[in-house]
Amino acid sequence: MKRLLPRMHLFEIDDQPWFPPILRRAVQAALTHAWRLKTPFIQPVPPAQLAGQILIRELGSSLSQYTFVDFCAGAGGPTPYVAREVNTYLASKNEEPATFVLSDIHPNLESWERISRLNPQVTYEPTSVDATRAPPQLVQRGDGKKLMRLFNLAFHHFDDKLAKDILRDTVKTSHGFAIFELQDRSFASFVAVTLLFFVVLGWAPVHSVRTRSPATFFFTWMIPIIPFVLVYDGYISSLRTREPEEVEALLRSCGANTSAWEIKSGRELHVWPVGYLNWVVCRPVGEKSRHAIE
Repeated sequence: MKRLLPRMHLFEIDDQPWFPPILRRAVQAALTHAWRLKTPFIQPVPPAQLAGQILIRELGSSLSQYTFVDFCAGAGGPTPYVAREVNTYLASKNEEPATFVLSDIHPNLESWERISRLNPQVTYEPTSVDATRAPPQLVQRGDGKKLMRLFNLAFHHFDDKLAKDILRDTVKTSHGFAIFELQDRSFASFVAVTLLFFVVLGWAPVHSVRTRSPATFFFTWMIPIIPFVLVYDGYISSLRTREPEEVEALLRSCGANTSAWEIKSGRELHVWPVGYLNWVVCRPVGEKSRHAIE
């Protein structure tokens, strides 16, 4: 589908330090809901499950060799559901499960602890993590597995300089990365983001009761700050999202040796007819891959 506009790194509300934490948590929870949403007739597979299927397909027989680290986990996002999809597949093959690790520059320990209790293969890094300088305890796991970085609805947040710094650190300390985005710079994406307003209206009452958080209901139905931020930031996220060739251009110019690294990409329909999951999976392959990690 033809892209409407060039990439523009504009202002997102949820990125700002002044945005109240109580609203940020609600926005993150709503995005997690969007990842796992399954709607009869028009959405048979939630995007989080689809992301897991993409990892299974693209990593193939090497899937169980990886530890997957979500470097911008927020409240947990799709990672627990991706982990469930991946490990259900591995169990069907009688292979050992893959480990998933949640991390973020602003750790959401309350949410991560709850997720970890319910998902034994999902752990978390309790300290703040800068993706441009991943700490040794995160990238040197000591379990003999390769490290695959995940960026779920996150890579578009980085400007070009920051993205290059992250990719350089990835090439030096990891064995691959996967980017999943629920938006792109197409007309269909802007329609899908607009529909998110109504999705949040239906989600907020249930979430408010389940989490005993009347603030979520109030700031959705009484003063609709949460749906406004989600839709506004969704439009900006669409404008910020890179094409696969733009990601590759940043990778090749990041300052690390990327000669062994190959990129695969695609887009998968998850909400008919406008909702697409855009993905990039990149890792070193072939003979050169043995020397890809410095």
